[in-house]
Formats: sequence, structure tokens, C-alpha cells
Amino acid sequence: MTKQQFTKIVGIQLLLLCTLLTLSFLGIILFDLFSKGYSALSWDFLSTAPSKGMTQGGILPAVAGTALVTLVATLFALPFGVACAIYLNEYARDHWFTRLLRASIRNLAGVPSIIYGLFGLALFVEALHIGASILASGLTLALLTLPYIITTTEEALHNVPNAYREAALALGATKWESIKTVVLPGAMPGILTGTILALSRAAGETAPILFTGVAFYTRYLPGSLLDEFMALPYHLYILSTQHQSLEQVRPLAYATAVVLLGMVLLLNLSAIMLRIRYRNLWKTSK
Repeated sequence: MTKQQFTKIVGIQLLLLCTLLTLSFLGIILFDLFSKGYSALSWDFLSTAPSKGMTQGGILPAVAGTALVTLVATLFALPFGVACAIYLNEYARDHWFTRLLRASIRNLAGVPSIIYGLFGLALFVEALHIGASILASGLTLALLTLPYIITTTEEALHNVPNAYREAALALGATKWESIKTVVLPGAMPGILTGTILALSRAAGETAPILFTGVAFYTRYLPGSLLDEFMALPYHLYILSTQHQSLEQVRPLAYATAVVLLGMVLLLNLSAIMLRIRYRNLWKTSK
């Protein structure tokens, strides 16, 4: 066995060991959550509102609020993020200004989420007079996810071979037609995957919605986008740290964590399924 082969085998074994350690810790955490929250999980828990000071009842307003605010974030972040990535990758020339834009976008991805919450409070709630609402929180989450969507979309567009663009242009298509009919379908798996993963992260954020619309408690579902709302991350925070009867509501807190993890898992699985589906469609259409 050569030194290079030995190094390769050792490297693979170390990677496998790190993967197993990570999965084992994840399994311990998931087992702990399910074992302590399983007793509170039921259909009533998912379909009813909190009652008796949130010591009984369910989390329906929190589930609905999380879904609505994530939907609002998607509707605003996805088109703007994809459009920005198309400009940077397909139209913008490589000079100092575009390099500065890319560096700024990557730096925005590392800004703490609480900063986005304060910015959303100043811009959407105060300056634009939207008020604390689903709309203000959704726009704040859209700003939070926008750098991730731009970065992943630009990378997906960059991975489409230039030969496809050149073939479309050679057949008489305009630049936009080649982007719309050739480049975007080829990049769609990466775009969808990056977008859904960014939004699944946003669905679990507490800080951006803390100042922009989330409510401590409400028994009713939101009637419009200008209403305050409950959200699973903030509800979990309240049950875990701020409730007057922490021991009594602890099973409800663990069950809420399980539901939140389930929503994030569904988003991640949908990203994987969409990626596989569009990749297969792309292969069959070539």
C-alpha cells in the first residue's frame, strides 16, 4: 500500500467517524425531545388553541402564524433573490462594483438575526407604518433569507454549462430567451433547494419576529396580514423560559419543539424531492 492510498483510507475513515458522531448527537437530541414530548402530542394539540394560561390546549394559532409568515417571506424573497442572481451571473460585468456587491451580499448572510429584527422594526413597523403584523414579520424574514437565496441561485446558475447558452444563442434565441428556456430550468434544482433550506431556517427564527409582530398569546387565527400572530419559535421560548409554571408546561414545550422540527424536516424533504424531480426532468429533456 502506497503512502497516498494509506492517507486516502485514513481520511475517509476520519470523515466517517465525524459523520457518525454528528448523527449520534443528533439522535440523542431527537430521542430526548420525543421521549419528553410524546405524551402531549395529539390531534387536539395540533388543532386547538392554548387555554388556561397556556397550560392546556394546543398550538394551532402558532402553527398557522408560522406558516403564514413563512409564506409571506417566500413571496417577497424568492422573486427578488432570483432576479438579483440572474443579473449578477448573466448580465453584470466582472468589475469592482459587482465584486463589492457579492462581498456585501455574503457579509449580509453573516449578520445576526436580531439585527434584522431591529431593522424590520425601524423600517416596516415604524417608518412605513405597517405596524406589528404578519406582513412586517414576513418582510423582515424575507430580508434575512435574501442573501442566502441570491448566493445559492447564483451558484446554481454558474453551474449550468456555457455550452447550453451558446447553443440557444446559435439557434436564434435572445439572451433572455436562452436564460428563461435553458439556463433557469437547468439551475432550478439548486435554486429550489437553496430557497427551501433558507426558508426552513427562517421558519425557526425568533429574533426577527420578536419586535415586528409576534404575540405572546392569542386564541384566534389571524384574520389578515396586518394582525399580530403567534409563532412556534416564540411560543417555545415562552413555554421554556418565561411561563409561571415551567414544570407544568414542560411536556407542552417539548411537544412544540417536536412539531417545529417536523415542519423544518418537511421543508427539507420537499427540497430534496423537488431537487430529484427537476434533475430527472432536466436529464430526460436533454
